Amino acid sequence: MKLHELKASEGSRHNRKHVGRGTSSGTGKTAGRGQKGLLARSGGKTRLGFEGGQMPLYRRMPKRGFNNINHKEYAVVNLHDLNRFDEGTEVTPAVLKESGVVKNTKSGVKLLAKGELNTKLNIKVNQFSQAAKEAVEAAGGTIEVI
Repeated sequence: MKLHELKASEGSRHNRKHVGRGTSSGTGKTAGRGQKGLLARSGGKTRLGFEGGQMPLYRRMPKRGFNNINHKEYAVVNLHDLNRFDEGTEVTPAVLKESGVVKNTKSGVKLLAKGELNTKLNIKVNQFSQAAKEAVEAAGGTIEVI
């Protein structure tokens, strides 16, 4: 088979409809759009969510609560997750992501005090709990906010 012998499979391609080319063509005059109305006009289409004048669903549903646009979501890391690192390692959000402890760092990383820390580490995270700070310092490591 050569390049000039290639053909599209049967029925996979349609001929374009030529509209507005005289009454005998079948799609002349109104060009297949029918008589008058919104869809017959140029640019005639309804906006997203329009339900023909009926009160749209997004306006019928009750709105409750408050969404804070400044809300930050942190990736949570527990103390027992850090035992995989060697003694004296500097643990940063980039290192945590690279090692697979967190998938997505989101707005930052927060260290919580679940579990025990057995190794001495230098930790740099965005936030940490007071109990986590005490546990890291008790293990001989340091903790710092970045």
